[in-house]
Amino acid sequence: MMILILLQILIFLGVQDAAAVTHSLKYVYTGFSQVPNFPEFVAVGMVDEVQIIYFDSDTRRSDLKQAWMNQVTVHNPQYLQGETDYCLRLQQAFKANIKTAQQRFNQSGGVHIAQRVYGCEWDDETDEVDGYDQHGYDGKDFISFDLKTETWIAPTPQAVITKNRWDNEKVAVKQWKNYLTHICSEWLKKYVNYGESYLLRTVPPSVSLLQKTPSSPVSCHATGFYPDRASMFWRKDGEEIHERGPWRDPPQP
Repeated sequence: MMILILLQILIFLGVQDAAAVTHSLKYVYTGFSQVPNFPEFVAVGMVDEVQIIYFDSDTRRSDLKQAWMNQVTVHNPQYLQGETDYCLRLQQAFKANIKTAQQRFNQSGGVHIAQRVYGCEWDDETDEVDGYDQHGYDGKDFISFDLKTETWIAPTPQAVITKNRWDNEKVAVKQWKNYLTHICSEWLKKYVNYGESYLLRTVPPSVSLLQKTPSSPVSCHATGFYPDRASMFWRKDGEEIHERGPWRDPPQP
């Protein structure tokens, strides 16, 4: 019992010390070809890994997934319609992109998946911002944007054509860099402000110790904590006796 109480205190302090100061805004777009009983296109937006908006080609509309996101529509009544119109255009673009990729990879048909993940991270202590834009095809990297060099990286020969074309669109490159490093973070700050009571909450962990026999090693499990990062370690006589490492617990919906 004494070990359990001590361990609970250590993990709880670890959660408090690891309170997140880096926030993230991420969008995940996925297009599907010939996948039965599944939408042709799905879009998800997340703040600090918490889903805030969702669209799919079956419903053909964008829906807010958090109550605090309603504040966005108060200040911008056309927000949801704008998101819906944008996703409808993306649906057609992804459809065309999959056909193009099939040609480049010499594929005749079948199930294929194209995905794009982009967004930004903002450190609310230093105010530093970083952004990224990554495209994949059939589960593999296809092309990604390098903010420092303002160029596109093509890890596969089939993406070189796209890289060369996009690299030559200098104005578009500058605009996209500006979005990832400025506009994206402005929206992120708004979302964090709207959802502050939820996103910046702290929840202590539920801790359990397991031991098969009196001579077996003791294992510890901590679940349910938020933020979803914590340092968990053992101490004996006031000294840490195991390597310190991060454990992650999925955020609650």
